[in-house]
Amino acid sequence: MLKPNPHYADLKDSYLFYNIAQKTKAYCDAHPGTRLLRLGIGDVSLPLCPVVVKALHEAADHQGKKETFHGYMPEPGAPFLREAVAAHYRSRGISLDTEEVFISSGASDELGDILDLFDRDSAALVIEPAYPAYVDANVMAGRRIVRLSSSEEDGFTPVPTADIDADLVYICSPNNPTGAVFSREKLKVWVDWANDRGAVILFDAAYEAFVTDPALPRSIFEIEGARTCAVEICSLSKTAGFTGTRLGYTVIPKALERGGMNLNAMWVRNRTTKTNGVSYVIQRAGAAVFTPEGQAQIRDNLRVYQANAKILTDTFDGLGIRYFGGKNAPYVWVKCPGDMESWAFFDLLLNEIQVVGTPGAGFGSSGEGYFRFSTFGSPEDTGEAAERMSRLIARILARPMT
Repeated sequence: MLKPNPHYADLKDSYLFYNIAQKTKAYCDAHPGTRLLRLGIGDVSLPLCPVVVKALHEAADHQGKKETFHGYMPEPGAPFLREAVAAHYRSRGISLDTEEVFISSGASDELGDILDLFDRDSAALVIEPAYPAYVDANVMAGRRIVRLSSSEEDGFTPVPTADIDADLVYICSPNNPTGAVFSREKLKVWVDWANDRGAVILFDAAYEAFVTDPALPRSIFEIEGARTCAVEICSLSKTAGFTGTRLGYTVIPKALERGGMNLNAMWVRNRTTKTNGVSYVIQRAGAAVFTPEGQAQIRDNLRVYQANAKILTDTFDGLGIRYFGGKNAPYVWVKCPGDMESWAFFDLLLNEIQVVGTPGAGFGSSGEGYFRFSTFGSPEDTGEAAERMSRLIARILARPMT
């Protein structure tokens, strides 16, 4: 008799964003015609930039002509896109071989798939508050999870302690949900720890394009020693609006070995077994992102989201509300006013002013008492939401203490 994977029974009943969607749907069903202002999930609101759309059209035309048609693409990625990504890193002072770049259908897919490289007896360290999929993917695999809580005291960017017993480490910087960015000095501590222990860092760089402070690293490979202990997973979803188009890339250095096995070669073997590669049309669109014209156009879009962040942070500054992120990151991590619990604040925002955000408790127990706002909405919705929140939170803070 077939046995299902028993570890699925260890998952929480519902995924965070599914739970939010159900609560939101219930409210809309009960209040038809209500206009919600959604500052919750990190989906972008601006369309693909013109140079990307042009590349999509041209690539689609190629597929309609025998002499330019492309069937299966190389599983690790088309050479033209792998080289474009490697050149992008080189322009930032990071030397990569083209064969160290792997093209994927997006960071979310890759963060789960990459676990194939590691024994299930290995333990995964998750720094919380954390993107829930880090935990869920490892629960599904039956892997032991070690949780390291971060806090305001360490700026939500902790360093390893001597008692940590883990083999894989998830580091997301700029962080989802807190918006915190690890300094070079703190990343160096993690890199040295991983090399000393023989661990591997899974560095989620999905939001690297939002880092504007030159003192802050955008890649783990800016840190000496990272090539022998780290894998970097990145995405064009937030950088270039590919949330509905799906494209990302993973960097696995050839110098990364564990247990006498080379992880770069292992990933080639994995991809050639488990995938048929990303479509030619999508990869051509991705290559357009890395042209000078593409880089200029995506920066125009990023500035819109950065302006949204300033609208929110100015609002919270005016209210005297403590927050993290919003600068060098597309999320604003806010301390719930009046010491409210995060789901209670979610319900208040939804029912009182029709604003949807993300409760911090959904990112782990250390996220309780905080709330995440996304800056990926339209400027109009962000501005209106900020005005509504300003009035509501001012009333909360004006209430007498009981």
